Amino acid sequence: MAELVIRGGTVVDGTGAAPVEADIAIAGGRIVEIGRVAGRGREEIDARGRIVCPGFVDIHTHYDGQAVWDSHLAPSAWHGVTTAVMGNCGVGFAPCRAADRDKLIELMEGVEDIPGPILHEGLDWRWETFPEYLDALDARPRDIDICALLPHAALRVHVMGGRGLDLENANQADIAAMRALVAEAVRAGAFGVSTSRTISHKTLAGDPTPTLRAQEEELLGLAEGLRDAGGGLLELVSDWNTPDPATEFGIVRRVVEATGQPVLFSLTARHDRTEAWKELLALSDAAAARGLPIRPVFPPRPIGILLGLQGSQNPFAGCPSYKEIAHLPAPQRAAAMRDPAFRARILSEDRISGSSFPLITRLSFERMFPFGDPPDYAPPKEASIAAIAAREGRSAEEVAYDILTAHDGADFIFAPLTNFHDYSLSASAECLRHPNAIAGLSDGGAHVGFISDGSFPTFLLAYWARDAKEQVFALPEIVRRLTSDTARAAGLADRGVLKPGMKADVNVFDFNALSLDAPRMVNDLPAGGRRLLQRAKGYVATVVNGVVTYRDGEATGALPGRLVRAGR
Repeated sequence: MAELVIRGGTVVDGTGAAPVEADIAIAGGRIVEIGRVAGRGREEIDARGRIVCPGFVDIHTHYDGQAVWDSHLAPSAWHGVTTAVMGNCGVGFAPCRAADRDKLIELMEGVEDIPGPILHEGLDWRWETFPEYLDALDARPRDIDICALLPHAALRVHVMGGRGLDLENANQADIAAMRALVAEAVRAGAFGVSTSRTISHKTLAGDPTPTLRAQEEELLGLAEGLRDAGGGLLELVSDWNTPDPATEFGIVRRVVEATGQPVLFSLTARHDRTEAWKELLALSDAAAARGLPIRPVFPPRPIGILLGLQGSQNPFAGCPSYKEIAHLPAPQRAAAMRDPAFRARILSEDRISGSSFPLITRLSFERMFPFGDPPDYAPPKEASIAAIAAREGRSAEEVAYDILTAHDGADFIFAPLTNFHDYSLSASAECLRHPNAIAGLSDGGAHVGFISDGSFPTFLLAYWARDAKEQVFALPEIVRRLTSDTARAAGLADRGVLKPGMKADVNVFDFNALSLDAPRMVNDLPAGGRRLLQRAKGYVATVVNGVVTYRDGEATGALPGRLVRAGR
């Protein structure tokens, strides 16, 4: 008898093939039959009128800390993700000597907006080496599978100490040591190594990530370590401006040509360099045409921040008068701010010079929007705060202030930072038209105070396969981008496709009902920490390793997810 039968669903198998109506029988954590299953299962799911597809594989998350203390990897698990790759952007917690723990926490806090008190309380530091970190992860069951990348920043500090933090060039001995530790990590189960070359990645004190100026020879050493151990991916994020995209892409291409190891890089359409992403897309397509595995990973909607009294940032946080009340709970702050005299005082103050938010100068009211429920991630230009202010004869600051202080301070302002320069999602649509580009960058587990992009998988389905203004893509293709495409890019051959013998990770959802709730701030992290979380509607069931983990969006309590080790 099958342990689980999913009965009568419309099967979208993850390959891009046309849907078919079929039953799916599961036993021993594997799919054993697809078609007309005669026998009853010990457990059954009625999927008639529903889509049945593989579980989603998210290759860009930051659960490096949360996976240590939490068995429920929300928000990703709420959005159909059954496998997450973490350790991206070069930041993480292993390898790490005891003396360097604070440095890695400070870097994660600055780069990924996970507050230090949460990490200090949540991390038990049962490891020093990367293999020991994997063993610590392996000890905890979860509601999804996780895969880990070795973070270059931690590796560089471990090998070079203060010289690594000071951005000194690695010498030959340093590179040889890093190469050996990369190989050690991959042999223990790491799926690759990640690095960062962007000035946006800093500690809260403003110190750059240790990997910012790593030379080509050092990057080559990382890739050689991957090759030494049998292979793995190199994930990187960069500004692509040293001195231009083609020059820096040339470094990446030479590393791939020399070692054969695949590279995944983050690709966003910046608002200040509106053509650079197109050049990088073309360069990666040209490399792929020559058989070089260099693939961009792009967001399916704008990467934007949510500004509000409940979050960690808002447009007035730098004002002296606001700082006087910043310690109050959001409803009390909103009440104080609605006082006419206090309102006039804050609106008269300089909100930029006193701000500790490094992105404050990149935010303009022309690209800030009231964020409603349901949320709109593609608002028209006329819905901007600047446009509202012009229509109403008020200043943009007044409009923003009144949005933030309404409803006891529960509302947010949406401020897109990338992929929205023309007030449309045309950049994401263009990337979706390129088979070499990968849909991702959810950052699940990170940016807990002002970004909520762990919902990318649900948005990708609901918007691009159903609601898009720019172009509606076929559902089988969008499912393929969420499943087999990301699984193969990560080096996972046992999942991402529904067929007998494959791992039984499955989603069942009501395509017409699929939607996103508005993000909400909750206090459920260690040390009483807060985070933005966003739920979805329309998921009937999620299955991990043949076990139902979620029904109608609620956890069943089952924890069949495990650490996945590369090559095992």
